[in-house]
Amino acid sequence: MYNFMRKLRKHQKGFTLIELLVVVAILGVLAAVIVPNVAKFIGSGTVEAANTEAHNVQLAVTAYMAENGGTVPTDTAALSSYIMGTLTGTYTIGTDGTITGNSYGDLVWSDGKWAEATT
Repeated sequence: MYNFMRKLRKHQKGFTLIELLVVVAILGVLAAVIVPNVAKFIGSGTVEAANTEAHNVQLAVTAYMAENGGTVPTDTAALSSYIMGTLTGTYTIGTDGTITGNSYGDLVWSDGKWAEATT
């Protein structure tokens, strides 16, 4: 009987239920730790992209004013030759050449830059 059981076990392959449960538990713990951190980095990347775009718009306004004798552009459409690509946000240009952000997804314009909306 002993030899029969030994031969039988020798040919069995696979994982036990406990081994599978341990692996699932480890994967669950890793997912619980990693997912919130990844989501946080994605959100901060959006804010950085928005602020980079706002800085580029301000530089385009400054370049426009330098090339046009201090005349302030009326809107961002006048800046098309100074900005590559399309703008994601919308901006208002003040009479002194400073910009104010109007919209950029779910972000809000606060203290001269884009920030995440707080609720």
